[in-house]
Amino acid sequence: MRPTSLDEVAGQSHLLRPGSPLVLLARADVSTGAASSVILWGPPGTGKTTLAQAIARSSGRRFVELSAVTAGVRDVREVMQEALTQRDLYGQSTILFLDEIHRFTKAQQDALLPGVENGWVVLIAATTENPSFSVISPLLSRSLLLTLQPLTDDDLGMLLDRAVADPRGLGGAVTLLPEARDALVRLASGDARRALTALEAAASLAEPVDENADESGDAQEENSLPPEISADDVSNAVDRALLRYDRQGDEHYDVISAFIKSIRGSDVDAALHYLARMIEAGEDPRFIARRLIIAAAEDIGLADPQALPLAVAAADAVQFIGMPEGRIPLAEATAYLATTAKSNAAYVAIDKAIADVRAGGFGRVPPPLRDAHYPGAKRLGHGKGYRYPHDSDVGVVAQQYLPDELVGRRYYEPTNHGQEREVQARLDKIRRILGSGS
Repeated sequence: MRPTSLDEVAGQSHLLRPGSPLVLLARADVSTGAASSVILWGPPGTGKTTLAQAIARSSGRRFVELSAVTAGVRDVREVMQEALTQRDLYGQSTILFLDEIHRFTKAQQDALLPGVENGWVVLIAATTENPSFSVISPLLSRSLLLTLQPLTDDDLGMLLDRAVADPRGLGGAVTLLPEARDALVRLASGDARRALTALEAAASLAEPVDENADESGDAQEENSLPPEISADDVSNAVDRALLRYDRQGDEHYDVISAFIKSIRGSDVDAALHYLARMIEAGEDPRFIARRLIIAAAEDIGLADPQALPLAVAAADAVQFIGMPEGRIPLAEATAYLATTAKSNAAYVAIDKAIADVRAGGFGRVPPPLRDAHYPGAKRLGHGKGYRYPHDSDVGVVAQQYLPDELVGRRYYEPTNHGQEREVQARLDKIRRILGSGS
């Protein structure tokens, strides 16, 4: 069912508009070989290999395919040499399709540069990982980076309908019921390959429809209709939806980012959704627990002092009981953090203080606060004039704590959220007692 031309490609309409780089590449003048190399970045099953092959067929170029999983520098150099020979002797341009380029080392990617730079090959490289991190800069600068999107439900539906009817597919040998079609679309999650694989598996389970049967219940073979693929057939063929999640790739970072931002934004339902995605994908629960602890300290702080102990308790519980039961304390902590009051005042305060220190904004510790326990310290004036706060009825006394250079500097500014309202009121009284000498 792989398309033979760009016109048959399902989805990626944003890359296939008239005049777009891929369309121009497919129609490029093969006599000049003038074309840009491209890097196709997108999830599996979105058409990277299909686009490369369709471009090669449409443009009349020679097509060579390598996989970064099995190929090495020697294979690349052989392709480059053969491409140079084909160009010089026969005037034929070569498309080199390199699948999973992110698996190539820096040295292996370096071997591609001469052929790309000198135009010996038109490189079409495919990757499921962010090229900014997985492809070397010289190769990126010599190529167009094009991003493929997961196929839409309409794209997948069209693809399934074509596969059922087309002689290259099932050739009308089965009937796809609407509810089964919807289930296949939903389970594929934007992956064409997944959709077609599931369709084939479900078709093998479909039973012929007997329009008439004799009194004994035996089917009359001549009256049998084509098998119907039902939703039950799809369910028996595929037990769960495809979840895109690479623990070392973009989805890992995107989902955890959405998880933390949902907690910060107090959307408990969204936070639990992203938690479920991580759990279902097999994410390390300790990683999730660590992020919850950070969120409790960074985004909640003293607005709810119980948030951090609860997050730590959830981490301990997961470590103690393991998975899958560990999902329960993780969910409890997630729900608590998402629904409680928020404040990043402590987080902002420490960053302000660190910024001052890094910028040289520090001085000597005031003499009354210096250590006076070692011999000779008192002779140097250490501890002289120190006022013991517990001797005061209110537990606070007016004296200077900050170095001279930072007197009056304020880092912690409580919010009016949650329990920080009480902190704010108490802090106002403390700062009035301490005065400008704080």
